[in-house]
Amino acid sequence: MTDPQAAIDAQTGETGGSGTGPDAESRDPRIHGRTAGEVGDLDEVIPFIGAGPGDPGLLTVTGRELVEAADLVVHAGSLVNSELLEAYCADAELVSSVGKDLEELIPLMRDAHEAGRNVVRLHSGDPAIYGAALEQMDALEHEGVPTSIVPGVTSAFAASATLRTQLTLNGVANHVAFTRPQGKTLDPDDDHIGEFVEMGDVTTCIYLGTHAIAETMDRLLAEGHDPDTPVTVVYHASWPDEDVIEGTIATIGEAVADAGYRASALVVIGDAARKTGYERSYLYGDWANRGADGEDDSPEADADESHGSDTDETLGADAGEPSGADVSEADD
Repeated sequence: MTDPQAAIDAQTGETGGSGTGPDAESRDPRIHGRTAGEVGDLDEVIPFIGAGPGDPGLLTVTGRELVEAADLVVHAGSLVNSELLEAYCADAELVSSVGKDLEELIPLMRDAHEAGRNVVRLHSGDPAIYGAALEQMDALEHEGVPTSIVPGVTSAFAASATLRTQLTLNGVANHVAFTRPQGKTLDPDDDHIGEFVEMGDVTTCIYLGTHAIAETMDRLLAEGHDPDTPVTVVYHASWPDEDVIEGTIATIGEAVADAGYRASALVVIGDAARKTGYERSYLYGDWANRGADGEDDSPEADADESHGSDTDETLGADAGEPSGADVSEADD
């Protein structure tokens, strides 16, 4: 087997290879070849599927069809709800990826695929958010095994649904930041949580940081941020035992410690989680009644018209691995 790191380097062009990463001159030739809408048969590819935040019902239709047809499901351990595995993977061999490195995972999936077995790689949340999926995919492709991605629902979206709010709200938050705190895999210089909070109109969603909430809030206080800034923690978003803890930068650390949570929670900083002070959107205001001729030269109308009815400033749209079974405390 080729060294997985060599496969990654080949993709990124780090060692003089014909990589398709940032240093490459051409796009990855696989782009558009196997999209989520045409994932192909399982005997052709190994799909990397987002299992969603926890609730089995939040697995996509495509994801469910693929896992039900699988012979081998390599999954993200306890970050994937066991009820989902029992409901949709009853006939498959289940292998947890927890504690396994690339040198073990890649041959496992490759050999099963080459033996004619239907193989699925099941990540929690969405593979694109702290999922560490790409290095596996590049290593498999380097071994001649095609892969594809099937998106999932990330925990930030499940958390906003639990809170019955939006991550973006007109007059409150125009932006959303998905981030993680400094620690073993993130240097202090790369921790930008304080910068996001300082912007004021950003909903900051912190993944992989349940164990470090108190330390993160202490840093924000030391940087001079308002101690009354709202912070909401959603534990196991969409799971049967989900819990919501509300507080502020000054109080949330102690509240979460008292609850005993050290993993599997998403931290949301900002007013959007409390859905307070938001303004009526232009979509359902003046622009909606702009006249029979449909003409309106206002900047707001231009923005709404160019982005579509579902993506104005109020309805903006959009992954330890995951929070609550999503990408919160893993590197899967």
